Amino acid sequence: MLLSSPTSPSFSVLHWLKADARHFQILFQVIFLCYGIYMLHWEASPMKYFITFATVLLVQWCFNNYHREVFNYKSAFITGLSLCLMLKVNNPFTLCIAGSIAIASKFWLKANDKHFFNPANIGICLTMLFTDDAWISPGQWGSRALLFFLIGTAGFLVLFRIKRIDTALAFLITFLVLQYLRQIYFLRWEQDFFIHQLNSGTLLLFTFFMITDPVSSPRNNVARIMWAAAVAGLAFYLQTFKWINGAPIWALFFLSMTTPSIDYLFKGNKFNWK
Repeated sequence: MLLSSPTSPSFSVLHWLKADARHFQILFQVIFLCYGIYMLHWEASPMKYFITFATVLLVQWCFNNYHREVFNYKSAFITGLSLCLMLKVNNPFTLCIAGSIAIASKFWLKANDKHFFNPANIGICLTMLFTDDAWISPGQWGSRALLFFLIGTAGFLVLFRIKRIDTALAFLITFLVLQYLRQIYFLRWEQDFFIHQLNSGTLLLFTFFMITDPVSSPRNNVARIMWAAAVAGLAFYLQTFKWINGAPIWALFFLSMTTPSIDYLFKGNKFNWK
């Protein structure tokens, strides 16, 4: 059996993936975007995607250049992919607003030497809040079991690399237990309705690629698990009793404001991608 040599293409790709967990995230998000366009037949506009990536990369470059830092294109590209996967708009200019807010938040909204909002999360929420041209469409993913398998598997691979699987499980288990108790035990709905929610692409992307952001989430392990459970509890309340679309995304937005206080009260090591 022949092994890949250090100069072979397969070795180079594998080495690139192992070099940084963000490479896995970029690869998987690109796959999900292609899946949505070609398999789910999204109404995709190449110009909108171009504007999104051009905005986040340009704004990131401007801030890095101003602060005399290395151009952090990986973080910006991940933010752009998250916006493409979750945010819907009519006017392309709205994407410029979302992308600019997302990247600027990393430099303007900081405490304890870290930004405490997930860039894509605050970009989506503030754009929906201050414009009439932005929304989230959870139904765009359909209810295919294959999507659940793809996102779940990819998410676990990334989170094992950055040691944030506990955060994802704390949120997802809390959220689903609350939903199960209400729908099955109190409302006596059929099991199929509950199982249908597991195939929500937006919920899975949020669980594995947004709330688990290692830079903006609390540093202390125990505090982070409790914080993720609190996000789930608030998301359950907003979705169940306030009928808010994209409730987990709004719950994370509100509770991200507590992260600086949590980091101050519960000490933990600062995350570094390198």
